[in-house]
Amino acid sequence: MDAEYTPEQLVSGLIKLLEVKPQGQDQFIGRKKRGGVGRVFGGQVIAQALLAAEATVDPARAAHSLHAYFLRGGSEDFETDYAVERDFDGGSFSNRRVVASQQGRPILNLTASFQKQEQGLHHVDAPMPDVPPPESLESETVVRRRFADQARPEQRHHFLAPRPVEMRAVEGRHWTNPKPAPPRSHSWFRAVAPLPDDPRIHRAILAYASDMTLLGTAMLPHGLSWSRGEVMSASLDHAVWFHEPFRADEWLLYATDSPWSGYGRGFNRGQVFTRDGRLVASVAQEGMIRRVVPKE
Repeated sequence: MDAEYTPEQLVSGLIKLLEVKPQGQDQFIGRKKRGGVGRVFGGQVIAQALLAAEATVDPARAAHSLHAYFLRGGSEDFETDYAVERDFDGGSFSNRRVVASQQGRPILNLTASFQKQEQGLHHVDAPMPDVPPPESLESETVVRRRFADQARPEQRHHFLAPRPVEMRAVEGRHWTNPKPAPPRSHSWFRAVAPLPDDPRIHRAILAYASDMTLLGTAMLPHGLSWSRGEVMSASLDHAVWFHEPFRADEWLLYATDSPWSGYGRGFNRGQVFTRDGRLVASVAQEGMIRRVVPKE
């Protein structure tokens, strides 16, 4: 862990970053990342938009799904404005539409659905993958610091910056090995310090983390990495379904696969499991992936 920040400070900073400040009727502002450089992380915008939507919904109704489209890259030089539309409030469900903008230009559209808790039919057909426990795996913080010297100069800050969400990869990362591999990946993740008991914070942090590692799954069969300057990549759309309660400060397994890529796009899926095997969330994403042709 970076000597300048304790785990508690990192997590407190993440919670503060994801919080949105009310600015009038259904209008909110999301903070910019302290010390951020370049493009805003997509998971940050998704999480802030979700919390903006949740601020307009009866607390008894929990978010069960979100669907987002990335329109253009945001800049970490600016805060983000969130405008919420209350499209629907029914007997059991509510729906909200959110537009995230910077400098008057939309960067993301998000729709979220909320449900009043009820009992219903229940089944699960998603067995927990058989993978090593997180304690047996090397922290990605250590891996990133070791790899930083090999990264391009403009990418080194990305590898050296302390992170409030710890990840531990089962198979390793595509940026450490150019050898083609099957389009499947497994990673454990959790907040590096305890979180408040508010379920909205846990959902926001899972939504934030769900944009990590996912797009890289589509690059595995091709042995390419953005960190080596071999591809240009960006998320196009992103969806999360929250199935059951969970804690984002306890280890969660993120199992991802990519069944298809082509035409400059890659499609990726994810399942999030608790350590005891409960499927608590599902994710889907399509992203742009374009090979960078070296200049002669």
